[in-house]
Amino acid sequence: MDVDIKNKRKSLNILVLGSGSWGTSLALAANKNHDTCLWSRNSKQVQNMNQYKENSKYLPGINLPHNLKITDNIDNSLLALSTTENKSLIIVSVPISGIRNICSILSEKINKFDLIETPIIWTSKGFENNSGNLLHEIIQQNLHITNLKYGILSGPSFAKEVALELPTALTIASKNTEVCELVIQTLHSKSLRVYSSQDIIGVEVGGALKNVIAIACGISDGLQLGSNARAALITRGLHEIKRFGIALGAQESTFLGLSCLGDLVLTSTGDLSRNRNIGIQIGQGFPVNNVINSNITTEGVRCALAIKNRAKKLNIELPIIETVCSILFDKLDPKQAVSILLQRESKYENL
Repeated sequence: MDVDIKNKRKSLNILVLGSGSWGTSLALAANKNHDTCLWSRNSKQVQNMNQYKENSKYLPGINLPHNLKITDNIDNSLLALSTTENKSLIIVSVPISGIRNICSILSEKINKFDLIETPIIWTSKGFENNSGNLLHEIIQQNLHITNLKYGILSGPSFAKEVALELPTALTIASKNTEVCELVIQTLHSKSLRVYSSQDIIGVEVGGALKNVIAIACGISDGLQLGSNARAALITRGLHEIKRFGIALGAQESTFLGLSCLGDLVLTSTGDLSRNRNIGIQIGQGFPVNNVINSNITTEGVRCALAIKNRAKKLNIELPIIETVCSILFDKLDPKQAVSILLQRESKYENL
C-alpha cells in the first residue's frame, strides 16, 4: 500500500507518547512532513531536550529540529489535537510494562478532549510479565474506548538508524484500512518504507519472541560456537515463533515478513541489539544475575517466562525459548544448555 507523500507538510498532527530512543526516532520521522509533538513524563528530560536539542540519554549525537515540539504537559498536547482541523494520530512508544498506566491516562483524556475518532498506534514489543498478555489484549482490557481505532507498528528497526535516516522498512498491523493509510502517510519517506497487514497477533508474536531467540543467539556467539550455530538457532527459532503464533490465531505468512523474520534476523545478528548483547555477556561467563539486572532494557528477559508459561497452557513445546529461560532464571550453565539442545531427538524438519 503506497501513499503519495509529496506536499504533505503540516497535513497531519502527530503526538508521540514516550521519549525513549524509539519514540524519539518516530517523532523525528513524523516531523519531516507533519506537525509533531513528543511527550515525556520526565520534566527534566524535556527541559534538557528543549535546551540542547538532543535526547542525550537515549539518542546521543542526534540533533532534534527546532520545529519538533517537546513537552511534559499531556493535556495541552491532546488539546492541540482536538482543536486542529487536520487529521491526527497518537503514537504510544513506551515499554510493555508501562502500557496499563498509559491506557489509564488515555481512557480519561481521550473522552475529555473528544478524541474518540483519533487512531492510536502502539509500538511496544513483548508479553506482559505477570499476566502473559499480548499488547492488544492489555489494550482491550484497559483502554475503555468503544470502537477504538488502533494498530501495531513493528519491524526490523534500530532506533538510531531510523533517526539517522538509514533505509528501514516497518509493518503497521490494523483491522482498519484507514489506520494503515494514516500511518503510511505519517511515516513513509525516502528512507522509511511502511507496509500494511491485518494480522495484529502475528505481528505482535513475531516482535515479542524474536527477542528471546536473539538472547539465545547472543549466548551462542558469546560461547564462540560459530556462524553455523547462529544460523541454526535463527531458523529453528523462527519455527518456534510460528508454531506459537499460529496457536494464538496468527496467519502463517506473517512470520516470513518484516515483523518476524526480518526483525528476528536483525535482532539476532546486529551489533546494536540489546537482547543479543545480553546473551553475549552471559555466553562469555559474566554472572547472569548481574547481566539481567543491569540498567539495559531488554524485553527478551522481561517476557521470556511469560512466553514459556503461555506456551505451556497451549501445550506447545518451545525448546530454545525454554532453554533460555533455564539459563536466565534456573542457573543452567550455558555450555550444558548447548549439550541439552544437541542431545534432543532428531525429528523431521517441518517448517
